[in-house]
Amino acid sequence: MRFQPALEQARLLRRYKRFLADIELPCGEQLTIHCPNTGSMLNCLREGGQVWFSRSNDPKRKLPGTWEIGETPQGRLACINTGRANALVEEALRAGLISELRGFTALRREVAYGEERSRIDFRLEFPEGPAYVEVKSVTLGYADSSVAAFPDAVTLRGAKHLRELAALARQGVRAVQLYSVNLTGIEAVRPAEEIDPGYAHALRAAVADGVEVLAYGTRLDAEQIVIDRPLPVLLTP
Repeated sequence: MRFQPALEQARLLRRYKRFLADIELPCGEQLTIHCPNTGSMLNCLREGGQVWFSRSNDPKRKLPGTWEIGETPQGRLACINTGRANALVEEALRAGLISELRGFTALRREVAYGEERSRIDFRLEFPEGPAYVEVKSVTLGYADSSVAAFPDAVTLRGAKHLRELAALARQGVRAVQLYSVNLTGIEAVRPAEEIDPGYAHALRAAVADGVEVLAYGTRLDAEQIVIDRPLPVLLTP
Protein backbone atom coordinates (compact mmCIF):
# COMPACT_ATOMS: atom_id res chain seq x y z
CA MET A 1 0.00 0.00 0.00
CA ARG A 2 1.59 3.23 -1.17
CA PHE A 3 0.59 6.42 0.56
CA GLN A 4 -1.31 8.62 -1.87
CA PRO A 5 -0.90 11.54 -1.78
CA ALA A 6 2.68 11.44 -0.54
CA LEU A 7 3.06 11.95 3.19
CA GLU A 8 4.53 15.11 4.68
CA GLN A 9 6.95 15.12 7.60
CA ALA A 10 6.57 17.16 10.78
CA ARG A 11 7.38 17.14 14.49
CA LEU A 12 4.84 16.06 17.11
CA LEU A 13 4.00 18.69 19.69
CA ARG A 14 1.22 16.85 21.52
CA ARG A 15 -1.76 14.53 21.18
CA TYR A 16 -4.88 15.51 23.10
CA LYS A 17 -8.64 15.03 23.31
CA ARG A 18 -7.98 11.59 21.81
CA PHE A 19 -8.48 12.59 18.18
CA LEU A 20 -6.34 15.74 17.90
CA ALA A 21 -2.61 16.25 17.44
CA ASP A 22 -0.59 19.44 17.15
CA ILE A 23 2.41 19.25 14.84
CA GLU A 24 5.12 21.61 13.62
CA LEU A 25 6.23 21.61 10.00
CA PRO A 26 9.92 22.12 9.03
CA CYS A 27 9.07 25.70 8.02
CA GLY A 28 7.84 26.40 11.58
CA GLU A 29 4.13 26.41 10.76
CA GLN A 30 1.96 24.66 13.34
CA LEU A 31 -1.09 22.60 12.40
CA THR A 32 -3.76 20.67 14.26
CA ILE A 33 -4.48 17.36 12.51
CA HIS A 34 -6.75 14.36 13.05
CA CYS A 35 -5.40 11.45 15.13
CA PRO A 36 -7.23 8.35 13.78
CA ASN A 37 -6.49 6.06 16.71
CA THR A 38 -8.97 5.23 19.47
CA GLY A 39 -6.43 3.41 21.66
CA SER A 40 -4.13 4.74 24.32
CA MET A 41 -1.17 4.75 21.88
CA LEU A 42 0.96 3.48 24.76
CA ASN A 43 4.69 3.52 23.84
CA CYS A 44 3.64 4.67 20.39
CA LEU A 45 4.20 8.42 20.42
CA ARG A 46 6.99 10.74 21.45
CA GLU A 47 6.49 14.46 21.83
CA GLY A 48 9.19 16.08 19.74
CA GLY A 49 9.49 12.97 17.59
CA GLN A 50 8.95 12.76 13.85
CA VAL A 51 5.51 12.18 12.38
CA TRP A 52 4.24 11.81 8.85
CA PHE A 53 0.78 12.94 7.85
CA SER A 54 -1.50 12.99 4.82
CA ARG A 55 -2.89 16.35 3.81
CA SER A 56 -6.45 16.91 2.61
CA ASN A 57 -7.71 19.79 0.51
CA ASP A 58 -11.36 18.88 1.10
CA PRO A 59 -13.07 22.16 2.13
CA LYS A 60 -15.65 20.17 4.14
CA ARG A 61 -13.01 18.83 6.49
CA LYS A 62 -12.43 20.67 9.75
CA LEU A 63 -8.78 19.59 9.96
CA PRO A 64 -6.21 19.83 7.15
CA GLY A 65 -4.57 16.45 7.61
CA THR A 66 -4.44 12.98 9.16
CA TRP A 67 -1.62 11.55 11.24
CA GLU A 68 -0.40 8.35 9.54
CA ILE A 69 3.01 7.33 10.96
CA GLY A 70 4.74 8.13 14.20
CA GLU A 71 8.20 7.67 15.67
CA THR A 72 8.00 5.69 18.91
CA PRO A 73 10.15 6.34 22.00
CA GLN A 74 12.04 3.15 21.07
CA GLY A 75 12.99 4.56 17.65
CA ARG A 76 10.58 2.35 15.73
CA LEU A 77 8.00 3.51 13.20
CA ALA A 78 4.33 2.80 13.79
CA CYS A 79 1.37 3.25 11.46
CA ILE A 80 -1.00 4.79 13.97
CA ASN A 81 -3.90 5.16 11.52
CA THR A 82 -5.89 2.06 12.49
CA GLY A 83 -8.20 2.68 9.56
CA ARG A 84 -5.39 1.53 7.26
CA ALA A 85 -5.25 -2.00 8.67
CA ASN A 86 -8.24 -3.51 6.85
CA ALA A 87 -7.27 -2.04 3.49
CA LEU A 88 -3.72 -3.28 4.01
CA VAL A 89 -4.92 -6.78 4.85
CA GLU A 90 -7.32 -6.84 1.90
CA GLU A 91 -4.46 -5.91 -0.41
CA ALA A 92 -2.36 -8.73 1.06
CA LEU A 93 -5.22 -11.24 0.81
CA ARG A 94 -5.85 -10.45 -2.85
CA ALA A 95 -2.11 -10.68 -3.58
CA GLY A 96 -1.87 -14.08 -1.87
CA LEU A 97 0.62 -12.83 0.71
CA ILE A 98 -1.20 -14.46 3.64
CA SER A 99 -0.47 -18.09 2.86
CA GLU A 100 -3.00 -19.57 5.29
CA LEU A 101 -5.83 -17.76 3.50
CA ARG A 102 -4.95 -18.30 -0.15
CA GLY A 103 -7.43 -19.80 -2.57
CA PHE A 104 -10.65 -17.97 -1.69
CA THR A 105 -13.15 -17.37 -4.47
CA ALA A 106 -14.89 -14.28 -3.08
CA LEU A 107 -14.26 -11.62 -0.44
CA ARG A 108 -16.86 -9.58 1.43
CA ARG A 109 -16.27 -6.90 4.05
CA GLU A 110 -18.24 -5.90 7.14
CA VAL A 111 -20.60 -8.90 7.16
CA ALA A 112 -23.00 -9.20 10.11
CA TYR A 113 -22.73 -12.46 12.04
CA GLY A 114 -23.11 -14.09 15.45
CA GLU A 115 -25.53 -13.81 18.36
CA GLU A 116 -24.05 -10.48 19.44
CA ARG A 117 -24.56 -9.09 15.91
CA SER A 118 -20.97 -8.15 15.34
CA ARG A 119 -19.61 -7.29 11.91
CA ILE A 120 -16.69 -9.37 10.73
CA ASP A 121 -13.93 -7.58 8.86
CA PHE A 122 -13.76 -10.19 6.10
CA ARG A 123 -15.80 -13.17 5.03
CA LEU A 124 -13.82 -15.27 2.56
CA GLU A 125 -15.51 -17.93 0.44
CA PHE A 126 -13.64 -21.17 -0.12
CA PRO A 127 -14.85 -24.31 -1.94
CA GLU A 128 -15.06 -26.07 1.44
CA GLY A 129 -16.94 -23.24 3.13
CA PRO A 130 -16.51 -19.68 4.45
CA ALA A 131 -13.79 -18.27 6.67
CA TYR A 132 -14.52 -15.33 8.98
CA VAL A 133 -11.50 -13.10 9.56
CA GLU A 134 -11.23 -10.42 12.24
CA VAL A 135 -8.32 -7.94 11.91
CA LYS A 136 -6.57 -6.05 14.70
CA SER A 137 -3.87 -3.42 14.24
CA VAL A 138 -0.90 -3.87 16.61
CA THR A 139 1.34 -0.91 17.49
CA LEU A 140 2.34 -1.55 21.12
CA GLY A 141 6.04 -2.31 21.54
CA TYR A 142 8.52 -2.23 24.40
CA ALA A 143 12.10 -0.94 24.49
CA ASP A 144 13.59 -4.18 25.82
CA SER A 145 11.72 -6.58 23.54
CA SER A 146 11.06 -7.39 19.89
CA VAL A 147 7.66 -8.83 20.89
CA ALA A 148 4.66 -6.58 20.25
CA ALA A 149 1.48 -6.80 22.33
CA PHE A 150 -2.24 -6.27 21.87
CA PRO A 151 -4.30 -4.43 23.06
CA ASP A 152 -2.84 -1.12 24.30
CA ALA A 153 -5.97 -0.43 26.39
CA VAL A 154 -8.83 -2.51 27.78
CA THR A 155 -11.05 -3.58 24.88
CA LEU A 156 -14.44 -5.10 25.69
CA ARG A 157 -15.24 -4.95 21.98
CA GLY A 158 -12.15 -7.00 21.15
CA ALA A 159 -13.15 -9.67 23.67
CA LYS A 160 -16.65 -9.74 22.19
CA HIS A 161 -15.20 -10.38 18.74
CA LEU A 162 -13.22 -13.32 20.12
CA ARG A 163 -16.35 -14.78 21.70
CA GLU A 164 -18.15 -14.52 18.37
CA LEU A 165 -15.26 -16.19 16.55
CA ALA A 166 -15.16 -18.95 19.16
CA ALA A 167 -18.89 -19.59 18.70
CA LEU A 168 -18.33 -20.00 14.96
CA ALA A 169 -15.43 -22.37 15.51
CA ARG A 170 -17.51 -24.55 17.83
CA GLN A 171 -20.05 -24.86 15.01
CA GLY A 172 -17.34 -26.07 12.63
CA VAL A 173 -17.01 -22.76 10.77
CA ARG A 174 -13.51 -21.50 10.06
CA ALA A 175 -12.76 -18.48 12.25
CA VAL A 176 -9.54 -16.46 12.16
CA GLN A 177 -8.09 -13.70 14.32
CA LEU A 178 -5.45 -11.86 12.29
CA TYR A 179 -3.03 -9.37 13.85
CA SER A 180 -1.53 -6.84 11.45
CA VAL A 181 1.63 -5.68 13.21
CA ASN A 182 2.07 -2.15 11.90
CA LEU A 183 5.26 -1.53 13.85
CA THR A 184 8.86 -1.96 12.72
CA GLY A 185 11.45 -4.09 14.51
CA ILE A 186 9.02 -6.78 15.70
CA GLU A 187 9.56 -10.56 15.64
CA ALA A 188 6.51 -11.91 17.52
CA VAL A 189 3.16 -10.92 19.06
CA ARG A 190 1.51 -11.69 22.40
CA PRO A 191 -1.66 -10.73 24.27
CA ALA A 192 -1.05 -7.75 26.59
CA GLU A 193 -2.09 -9.53 29.76
CA GLU A 194 -0.70 -6.75 31.93
CA ILE A 195 -3.12 -4.30 30.30
CA ASP A 196 -6.24 -6.40 29.64
CA PRO A 197 -6.23 -9.83 31.30
CA GLY A 198 -9.82 -10.36 30.15
CA TYR A 199 -8.78 -10.08 26.51
CA ALA A 200 -5.84 -12.44 27.03
CA HIS A 201 -8.17 -15.00 28.64
CA ALA A 202 -10.68 -14.63 25.79
CA LEU A 203 -7.92 -15.16 23.22
CA ARG A 204 -6.68 -18.37 24.82
CA ALA A 205 -10.26 -19.61 25.21
CA ALA A 206 -10.94 -18.87 21.54
CA VAL A 207 -7.87 -20.84 20.49
CA ALA A 208 -9.03 -23.76 22.64
CA ASP A 209 -12.34 -23.64 20.78
CA GLY A 210 -10.62 -23.84 17.41
CA VAL A 211 -10.08 -20.21 16.37
CA GLU A 212 -6.97 -19.77 14.21
CA VAL A 213 -4.68 -16.96 15.32
CA LEU A 214 -2.34 -15.43 12.74
CA ALA A 215 0.05 -12.50 12.87
CA TYR A 216 1.84 -10.76 10.03
CA GLY A 217 4.56 -8.14 10.17
CA THR A 218 4.93 -5.17 7.87
CA ARG A 219 7.61 -3.24 6.06
CA LEU A 220 6.90 0.39 6.81
CA ASP A 221 8.37 3.71 5.71
CA ALA A 222 7.12 7.14 4.69
CA GLU A 223 6.27 5.91 1.19
CA GLN A 224 4.46 2.63 1.77
CA ILE A 225 3.36 -0.09 4.16
CA VAL A 226 3.43 -3.71 3.01
CA ILE A 227 2.61 -6.97 4.78
CA ASP A 228 5.73 -9.06 4.23
CA ARG A 229 6.17 -11.91 6.74
CA PRO A 230 4.34 -14.20 9.18
CA LEU A 231 5.09 -13.78 12.89
CA PRO A 232 4.62 -16.22 15.77
CA VAL A 233 1.88 -15.56 18.34
CA LEU A 234 2.96 -16.26 21.92
CA LEU A 235 -0.13 -17.24 23.90
CA THR A 236 1.42 -18.18 27.22
CA PRO A 237 2.49 -15.46 29.71
